[in-house]
Amino acid sequence: QVQLVESGGGLVQAGGSLRLSCAASGRTSSSYSMAWFRQAPGQERELVAAIHWSGSRTYYADSVKGRFTISRDNAKNTMYLQMNSLKPEDTAVYYCAAGDSLALVTTPSRYGYWGQGTQVTVSS
Repeated sequence: QVQLVESGGGLVQAGGSLRLSCAASGRTSSSYSMAWFRQAPGQERELVAAIHWSGSRTYYADSVKGRFTISRDNAKNTMYLQMNSLKPEDTAVYYCAAGDSLALVTTPSRYGYWGQGTQVTVSS
């Protein structure tokens, strides 16, 4: 079992930055894929970025490429999402997820562990 707790959300003006953190607990090994998803009101949950268990490979949705950076520190059991040049359309609840896979996973159904979510609101 893996427990995930997100932090770092908040209200920011367009063009600003935020850094989200996801603290994992409950397992001594870090050999699982992790990702950030987001869900805006009335929309489906979408994958924002994913990272290989080693941190050596990443995936980004086209909508955030060049603006967001995903990273992880396995020594601290923590994953991050640095969000720069934020836009109002980035407003959503952001969820941290972990999956029992040594591969870089981009399929939502393969993520079995989820955090409670943190709200990100970008004002225009």
